[in-house]
Amino acid sequence: MGGQQRIYKQRIASTTTLAKVFRAMEMIAASRIGAARRAATEAGPYEKALTQAVASDRGMAGAYSATILRESEKLIADLREDGYEPVLYTFGRRASAYFRFRGVAIEREWEGESDSPSPETAREMAHVLLERFLDPDPLVGVGALHLVYTRFKTVMSQGPEVRQMLPLTVVDAPESDSERATERGFADDPSSAQPEYEFIPSAEAVLDTLLPLYVQARIHNVLLQSAASELASRQRAMHTATDNANELITKYTRLANSARQAEITQEITEIVGGADALSAS
Repeated sequence: MGGQQRIYKQRIASTTTLAKVFRAMEMIAASRIGAARRAATEAGPYEKALTQAVASDRGMAGAYSATILRESEKLIADLREDGYEPVLYTFGRRASAYFRFRGVAIEREWEGESDSPSPETAREMAHVLLERFLDPDPLVGVGALHLVYTRFKTVMSQGPEVRQMLPLTVVDAPESDSERATERGFADDPSSAQPEYEFIPSAEAVLDTLLPLYVQARIHNVLLQSAASELASRQRAMHTATDNANELITKYTRLANSARQAEITQEITEIVGGADALSAS
């Protein structure tokens, strides 16, 4: 019985250590999610306005990675079914490891900034992708750029998004002046009408200048949305893991106490049996 009690004590100690790790990771995610959420929210209006102007490493986050990887595989399958051969670019270790393990070629990968993506990385990614899209060589250039990411809604709600970035399709912008005004909360305010743009020296020249900014802003916003979503998923996953660890500690403590009680009962029984044997002799 003493051996059984030692086993339970070892399990209690190891599970307690895990619970501390899970709790620490939950607190880290919780401390970072505020800044990530603000960054994602603040980047949204700029990216939307720019869209209108142009076109008028690590895991421990529950099912976060699995969900987005499934959406990526679905998009790849859909594109191949339509007769296209996708060229894959990845951000984050989980994505690159996932596709490499399955023998899928990766054109370029970026890692190490999933929690707090920098504008410099977004600028580099935008340059690489836009250069590939604008390449006139049909053997090198691509016909479209698609983004697969997780959109941050609330701390408890995030969802996968698949968006075509180029050629331009304005899916985020409202369709009319009234819808734009309603979105901004000034439906009855005439001054909130969408401004008319005059392009100098030409619409083409302005587009050439704005297009890189649009692609960079779009990518940076996507990275910020994904970062906030990942932190929120990790916080929830670590909270659940901590609760499960505490339940296991309670269970093992109860079993250890039962084993200890059984050991004491057995010792008492042996003592009484020995005393009876002595008195009988």
